[in-house]
Amino acid sequence: MLEGAWAVVTGAGSGLGQATAQALAGRGAQVLALDRKVEAIDGQPGIHAVACDVADEVSLEEAFARLTDAPLRIAVSCAGIAPAGALVGRDGPHDPALFLRTLQVNLVGTFHVMRLAAVRMAAAPALADGQRGVIVNTASIAAEDGQAGQCAYAASKGGVASMTLPAARELARHGIRVVAIAPGVFGTPMMAGMPDAVRDGLAATVPFPKRMGDPAEFAALVLHIADNAYFNGAVVRLDAGLRMGA
Repeated sequence: MLEGAWAVVTGAGSGLGQATAQALAGRGAQVLALDRKVEAIDGQPGIHAVACDVADEVSLEEAFARLTDAPLRIAVSCAGIAPAGALVGRDGPHDPALFLRTLQVNLVGTFHVMRLAAVRMAAAPALADGQRGVIVNTASIAAEDGQAGQCAYAASKGGVASMTLPAARELARHGIRVVAIAPGVFGTPMMAGMPDAVRDGLAATVPFPKRMGDPAEFAALVLHIADNAYFNGAVVRLDAGLRMGA
């Protein structure tokens, strides 16, 4: 499915997206790597880096217009933000602009990638079993285990998780699969921005292995989903058994 085909990865400039883009390129895909900052991945073999804001519908459409010739077989949405905000804080109620921005990036951005990818996959030649492509979206264990201060983030990731099954059912007639991965705590730049005590505390709560996940482990699951044609309509937790406390 991947050799010589196009792959689209958002959030490809760092973390989960960067590891995924590199893994797909390593399997012979031509990767359209999208992020607001792409310097870290630009120029790598098989990578076509394009600066793009997933919250901007026009920016995404212009990026997708670069897909030519070969069919698009996989699209992976990793772009996301994780701001914290109390419903009632020292400065008053939760900032509505922050809530809307979180939904726009994490949920609406994922939706736009899905619709733009699906229309191209549906036009591609069918492979074995009538398969044409797979869409992998990134939810979060916060969709089920959202903590205090995560209303915006949990709502956005819950939406991503909830889109999975209806999208898979709708796109089945086109031979397109839809799967969501719900990561736990991973060693990404988003996590690196937290205080050491917070990061160490989170890692200590992971049952086994007692550490943060490696982005390469996320990428490996993406590759497995691409290879396994029976993987469809599921939200898969990748969390080493972690269940977040309140």
